[in-house]
Amino acid sequence: MVDAGTEPGTGAADTGSAVGGAPAVGRAEWRAWQDSWDRQQEWYMPDREERFRVMLDMVEALVGREPRVLDLACGTGSISDRLLQRFPAATSTGVDLDPALLAIAGGYFAGDTRLTLVRADLKDPGWTAKLPYESYDAVLTATALHWLHSEPLAVLYGQIAGLVRPGGVFMNADHMTDGGTPRINEAERAHRHREMDRAKEAGALDWAEWWNLAAKDPVLAGPTAERFAIYGEHADGDTPSAEWHARTLMDAGFGEARAVWSSPSDSLVLALK
Repeated sequence: MVDAGTEPGTGAADTGSAVGGAPAVGRAEWRAWQDSWDRQQEWYMPDREERFRVMLDMVEALVGREPRVLDLACGTGSISDRLLQRFPAATSTGVDLDPALLAIAGGYFAGDTRLTLVRADLKDPGWTAKLPYESYDAVLTATALHWLHSEPLAVLYGQIAGLVRPGGVFMNADHMTDGGTPRINEAERAHRHREMDRAKEAGALDWAEWWNLAAKDPVLAGPTAERFAIYGEHADGDTPSAEWHARTLMDAGFGEARAVWSSPSDSLVLALK
């Protein structure tokens, strides 16, 4: 496992399953990319920080202030960043397949031994074998699993249930659509897109524009090209309701599950082992 705390480019303690050291770029540059990713995501989700706050409130309430956390589909490490700032004694494992976002995470967290980054494909049945621990107090993810269709997502939930210790928690904050309220859904969508258009006119970057910038950056150009070779263009999977997520998590082996936060378009579902 390569710890994100090793110096960029050293690749120390590599077991063949973790992310290598980040390229030799200053911390200020990596912070700028991290902040830029956050701003781009907030264009789609203005209440993004609120869902993170509730997520960490529930971590503290259920497993305390020194949790061992798995940051699932971690991207640039947005959850881990907020986790480690709020709970300095926490530790986190960030797992993702995207080489560009992992490069940003590796550079941004360089020197912080509380975080380990692992490159793995969540659709690979053996991805859990690459993790440094067999169990976690909390598994957290946000705005990532909607690219999976319902059937593979249910399989993933079963794997996650095997990683969460008894009394531990899993939380997923994502797009979750209630198909029984089409008029409400359409009104919310129209309003949200009007607000996004206003923000765009004020200079906000969308997903495609952000990736275009990354593709032109001397350090991120290679990882970005590799990323698009893996994923292709962005494509969503399914966005089932919060009730579907809760029911599927219960079927996977959790003892309780329900939404603990919601917006008109998104929910944060918590499952307790």
